[in-house]
Amino acid sequence: MPAKDFYHDTVKTALIKDGWAITDDPLLLRIGLRSVFVDLGAERLIAAERGTEKIAVEIKSFLSPSPINDLEIAWGQFFMYSRVLQRREPDRAYT
Repeated sequence: MPAKDFYHDTVKTALIKDGWAITDDPLLLRIGLRSVFVDLGAERLIAAERGTEKIAVEIKSFLSPSPINDLEIAWGQFFMYSRVLQRREPDRAYT
């Protein structure tokens, strides 16, 4: 299980206050025989469409001595996770 980001609980609380139900903490994604963890999975009811909106949230704080390195890692995770989500959970948006 990966360590939680510095702002993890703050983001989670903000999502809940905004009407999201946290469905996964963390959200497990399988890539072949391996697994990766997106920080949060959430959904909320959309009354006008009578359906649900689902998101995956990756939380980054950029607190290391090298913010460029943090950005490279976050950028790579974003593209890797978004590709996997397109295939495995096409109804979930990745933010």
